[in-house]
Parts: sequence; structure tokens; C-alpha cells
Amino acid sequence: MQQTFLVFSERNIDSIIMPRSPLEGTTKATKLLLVLLCWTVLCSAMPDPNYREHLIKMEQSQQTGGRVLLSKAEQQLGVLLHKLKQQEMESSEFPPAMHFFKAKPLIRNSTLFSLLQKMPKGGALHVHDFALVDVDWLVKNVTYRQHCYVCFTDDQSVRFIFASCQPKPVPHCSEWMLLETMRAKIDNCTDLDNSFIRNLTLYTDNPEAAYPNQDVVWKRFEETFLAAWGLVTYAPVFKDYFFEGLKQFNADNVMYLELRALLPQTYELDGTLNDRVWTLKTYQEVVKQFVAEHPDFFGARVIFTAHRGLNASELKEVIKEAVQLQREFPEIMAGFDLVGREDTGRPLWYYREALSLPAELGVSMPYFFHAGETDVQGTDVDQNMLDALLLNTSRIGHGFALVHHPTTKALSRKMGVAVEVCPISNQVLKLVTDMRNHPAAVLMSEGHPIVISSDDPALFGASGLSYDFYEAFVGIAGLKSDTGTLKELAVNSIRYSSLSPKLKEEALVKWQKKWDKFVVENLP
Repeated sequence: MQQTFLVFSERNIDSIIMPRSPLEGTTKATKLLLVLLCWTVLCSAMPDPNYREHLIKMEQSQQTGGRVLLSKAEQQLGVLLHKLKQQEMESSEFPPAMHFFKAKPLIRNSTLFSLLQKMPKGGALHVHDFALVDVDWLVKNVTYRQHCYVCFTDDQSVRFIFASCQPKPVPHCSEWMLLETMRAKIDNCTDLDNSFIRNLTLYTDNPEAAYPNQDVVWKRFEETFLAAWGLVTYAPVFKDYFFEGLKQFNADNVMYLELRALLPQTYELDGTLNDRVWTLKTYQEVVKQFVAEHPDFFGARVIFTAHRGLNASELKEVIKEAVQLQREFPEIMAGFDLVGREDTGRPLWYYREALSLPAELGVSMPYFFHAGETDVQGTDVDQNMLDALLLNTSRIGHGFALVHHPTTKALSRKMGVAVEVCPISNQVLKLVTDMRNHPAAVLMSEGHPIVISSDDPALFGASGLSYDFYEAFVGIAGLKSDTGTLKELAVNSIRYSSLSPKLKEEALVKWQKKWDKFVVENLP
């Protein structure tokens, strides 16, 4: 991983990013002059405005985007971005300070958001398989297909299944009903469809009342995946769903995707099950088809995931399977991760023997661990970020708690391990209320390597990546972030992807052309 980063940075990144500190690359005489200047300031009653300006510029150069060399056109665009951002901040209703469910209409009508939608954002590196596609499509397309049955659970949720005849009853669920028959008996199906949408998303008009704490929202969060399971794992839908997901991200000017995927068994209409090899082959075939039809899209890869609820011996068997799958599908399979709520799951250290298995076998298995998605300090789970680095993770998923661990943060930076920041997910799952208080604000002020992603956009009503970019740029990064911030975040999504050095170069060239066109077309 480190070698990949160096090759890419030397050939591409250094051409647009200057040294991190103004002191780097300076002569001894210049450094001595700065020391003398500092001494003069300390001995003076009145602060030196020149020295003050120097310190401000030094600090700005250290933030995300602070080293990016901007063309005149990019600087002009920056003036517009600053103006639009200032208007957002001066508004009586500042969206990043509000819950996303309430802020979404304001963001959608924002001129700045419209600009960010047009921006080529590079890649989305942290998105989950069953939260990829807008649920309106899932309800209004998939549930209207033939042979779709529904049952209603004891806890007021739903389950779906496709079958050629009446399915067998399942515990804690009503009798299976054919949706086609149900809808034929209803004059207006809007209420029924809306009830399905509510069960497939977390959206509510009053999120603070509906989700008073993390336990409640996580229970509801996991329930939405169960509700969608029978729809998305139906083999014909599985293919269409992934294709539609690529289509929606592409429409949002995302050119590359890395998907966290459970690689579930899919099923046919007669109940026949397809294994994980079928699932990976399908992902690979759909990506090839999509790229053929959309040549500007660069592609997608899969990060195979397992749930933290597994015990150590169970995970060891999954890791063995992961090694075999990666050997068979190196083009599409990027690596491995563990998913599920960290605070109630087993810590990474518990799985250290199983996760060390690939190295013992002499094979490379890149890891992309969820770690630090917690606001509880001092627990075993709170060490997940350190353990992820010790297990040689390629990126850290969320890393919300990273700023509380200076040694781990320094190690992450030294190893070139980026943090996948998912602003809306962190807010909806009750880690942060006001985006201005998001810990990533500290990471961005220090220029720590980060990428922006959307985690489970379908569940939050935040299709694609633009909403999360808005929250990061307007709320987390602050007023002084500019074109350079957006540019570095987009470049980071390629730089820290799982692509090979050669493919990173190709992707960057493609992205740069899109970026240059975007800048010219949106000059004030």
C-alpha cells in the first residue's frame, strides 16, 4: 500500500500540491530570519502584523486543500464558492447545524449544492450494498414486478419475497400476500407504497423524537436492511439494483465506486440458491456492462464484508473463503472488512488470529476496517482504530473517534491511511448533531488524509455523494475552505482507492479532464 501511494504521488499528486509547510525547502538563512523575526515579536509590545499574516498563511497551508496550486480559473471559481458559502452561513436556517432530514429541502434548493452536484467528485469509497439505490426505485419498480409477496411482522415492519407459488409462512410475520392481488383491491396504492418506503428508510419528519438515542436508531437502521433483503437478493433484481446504483452515482458525477458487500446468497424464483462465486461474477459482469454503456465511468470494486457478530472460528472460515475469492476475482474484489455496530460488537483485537491468517498463508489480503465509529471513550472497541492499523488496514472507515487518540492519529498519517468520513451517516446515527462540531473538522485543519463518502445514502434519502460533500464543505471545513479543498478531496478518492498505481494514473487523467471542464463552465 505504501509503495502504491509513493508511485502515484510522485507522478501525479506532486504536480498539483506544494510542500505541506512554508518552512519545507527553505534555506538555513531563511529559517534563521524567521527565528529572528519570532524573537523580535516576543520582545515587542505590539504584535507584528506581517508575522501575524505569516502565521495565518502557514496555518491555512496545513489544512485540506491548503497545498493545492490553483489556476486563475480555479481561483475565480473559489471567489464564487466563498460568496455562496457565506450566504449559506448567514442564513437564519443553516443546514449543517440541522438534522439532515430537516435540512435536505434547504440543501436541495441551494445554489451551492447545485454546483457541487455538477462537480466531478472522483470515487465513493465507502458505500454499502443494500443502501445504494434510492428506495423510491425499489418500491415503485421492484415491488410492482410479478410474483412479489409481502408479509407484515409483529414489530410493524415488512418482509418481501419473490416466489412462483404461495411461500411458506415465517415466524413473527403475517401470511404472505401477493402484492399484485393486494394492489388490485386498492383504489389508490400511494399510502401502501409510502408505508413500504418508511420501512426501507430511516426518514421521519421528527427524527429527534423518533430516535431519542443510539440504541433506538441502530435497531431501526438494522431493521431496514432486513426489510430490503428479500427484494435485493432476488437474482434478477440483484443485477438490476446494482446497475441502477451505478447509474445513480454516475448521474451524481461520481466516476468510481468501492462497495462494501456481504456477498449474500441470491435466490431464483423456484427457490434455487446462488453462491458467493455467482454474486462476485454478477458484480463483475454488471460493472463491465455499465462501463461499456457509460465510458466516462471508471469502474467499481467490491470489499467483501462479514458481520461482527461472528465468533473467531467462524470468521477464520470466512477469511479462508475471502482469500480464495480474491484469488479467483482479483479484478473486482478489493479486500475485506467487518461491519455492524462497533459499540455492541466484538473488538478487532478479538479477531486478530483470524485476520492474521492471510499473512500466515503468504498472501496479501487488503483490509478496509470500519473503526472508530463511536463516541464512547476507553472501551475495548475504542482501540479498534489502533488495531486496524496494526493489522495493516488500507483505510479507516469513519474514524469518528480518531482525534481522541493522538498516537493512533500520528500513526495513521505516517502510514498514509486515509479516514473515510461519512458526515450524514454520523449525524443520523447520533454521533454528532451540528456538522461544525464534527471531529473531521480537526482532521481537515491538519490536512490529515481523508475521503468523503455517503455510507448508506438510500436509507438517509441522500442519493449519490453530493449531499455529503455539501455537509463536509459547508459545515465541517468552514468558511475559508475553497476550490483547493474540493479538489484535494476528489483527488484523495483516487489516491487512496484500491486501484493499482497504473489505474490510479488513468483515473486521475480522466478526472482532471472532467474537473477542468467543470471549472470553465461554472466561472462567475
